Amino acid sequence: MLEQLMKLDFETMRGWGWAEIEPYVSALEAAPITADTVIEWLGAWAHLGNLVGEVYTRLYVGTTLDTTDKETETRFFAYITQVMEPFQVSEQRLKQKFLATGLHPEGFANNRRAMQTEADLFREANVPLFTEVQAIVTEYDQVSGAQTVQWEGQELTLPQMLPMLQDGDREVREEAWRLSRDRQLADRPKLNEMWGRFLERRFKIAANADQPDFRAYQWLSMQRFDYTPDDCERFRDAIEQVVVPAAAIIYEKRRQQLQVPTLRPWDLDNDPLGRAPLRPFSNTKLLIDRAEAIFNQVDPELGAYFSIMKNEDLLDLANRKNKAPGGYQITFNASRRPFIFMNAVGLHDDVQTLLHEGGHAFHSFEYLKTPNWRLIDPPTEFAEVGSMGMEMLAGPYLRADNGGYYTPVEAARARIEYLEGVLLFWPYMALVDGFQNWAYTHPTEAVDTAACDAHWGQLWDRFMKGIDYSGLEDIKVTGWHRKLHIFEIPFYYVEYGIAQLGAVQIWRNSWTDAAKAVADYRQALSLGGSVSLPELFRAANARFAMDAPVLTEAVDAIMTTIAQLETVS
Repeated sequence: MLEQLMKLDFETMRGWGWAEIEPYVSALEAAPITADTVIEWLGAWAHLGNLVGEVYTRLYVGTTLDTTDKETETRFFAYITQVMEPFQVSEQRLKQKFLATGLHPEGFANNRRAMQTEADLFREANVPLFTEVQAIVTEYDQVSGAQTVQWEGQELTLPQMLPMLQDGDREVREEAWRLSRDRQLADRPKLNEMWGRFLERRFKIAANADQPDFRAYQWLSMQRFDYTPDDCERFRDAIEQVVVPAAAIIYEKRRQQLQVPTLRPWDLDNDPLGRAPLRPFSNTKLLIDRAEAIFNQVDPELGAYFSIMKNEDLLDLANRKNKAPGGYQITFNASRRPFIFMNAVGLHDDVQTLLHEGGHAFHSFEYLKTPNWRLIDPPTEFAEVGSMGMEMLAGPYLRADNGGYYTPVEAARARIEYLEGVLLFWPYMALVDGFQNWAYTHPTEAVDTAACDAHWGQLWDRFMKGIDYSGLEDIKVTGWHRKLHIFEIPFYYVEYGIAQLGAVQIWRNSWTDAAKAVADYRQALSLGGSVSLPELFRAANARFAMDAPVLTEAVDAIMTTIAQLETVS
């Protein structure tokens, strides 16, 4: 039966239900595991998991491509309840079967640790709760995807309104910003109600797993073995100490350039010197072709990976009505292929998003070369080094004479905007991380959305200094509504801050030896999750740290480079 299992492919599996899958699970449960057979057994289990998982992943992607596609949504939730739920229960038995053998195959230590943690945390009562949470996630996407406004006689999605925030006319920017935010504010009651349903289920999941709170549960679930909540608190303190003052300098420079009394939220995306907005591409073909050229400049093999994605229709980049918000890269493990989803509308941010998600895709290509039996996903903190590192390594190739999008002056401007954004991101990351740590360890307060608004507002005032929200308090304090991670992927945000420090170090390495920096980066990507987080950073020739000294080095490198780029004319 295991031989038959290894011959299964995705096209065969995609139409199957649990009745067809269960015999293969039973065969794995019945098969003896010895020192001689353990690798074969683990490989067969991994192959089955990849196939079952890819059906789930492709259905999920379908729900985000069109949030009004009820047929795909119905199939997706039917698959979760009829296949994924029983499969998760059976996987728990398979984990226990393997762990009971006491076998330690070479190169499997991290896999075994992850498996042990998952087995210890698993409770069958939580399986239907995960399905309920996923249903609310889909609902959140539907609410966000349906948000449109009327602008000059046209119905536009909120991402399609972003170019108006770059307009040189301050009144146009303010009107566009207020219109978009008022539309989001109209969904305040829906999102508040949805938040309560998320919390109810997540608190119950933690209690079922005998964890003191959902943060403790999620720390184990996300397999954060190398740092603690206290480390995150110290990281936030270091950001307040080192980065917030530097961010205030950038905001003040912008205010002076704009010659306005205070910097308002609609003053953040336009060019402060009054230059026309950067428009790097007019259609997604240009976005893709120029990104392909940039990736080839960074490394020809990485460029070849991207060409595979282009040629195999693994890119869905353009924004449209009823498309889910945001952007992501997701991996089809059985097919050994990544997929990129975006909402591009012609902005430089879209270029950065594609470079970012391209880095994730290259990570997948690299570590998916690992044999199935010991394939393990990289920790999210290093997965984001893959994406952010690519953004930074690609920066020098944005110029059209390198195949990119811009003249030399435009490229310098784009890089200044990007590097300022990197620096300004850390305080916002601290805001989101601080809110999540509070919400999931203060259950009585967190169910009161007024208390959530108040706490978000307090954290905003601590970290986001330099932006004047007077008269806009309702919009400011509901900012947590507009952060997808808070609703859909709780605690997934500090990773970005940690990873950005790794990415800056890789970028600094490239100043002296670009080829070696890229080689180290790729070597680290190829390790997947087979070694610890500090070891992954070391493989990339970077230091894993969450402290003021490494932040100071990063801020100095960014500010120095910005000063140099400002001399380009």
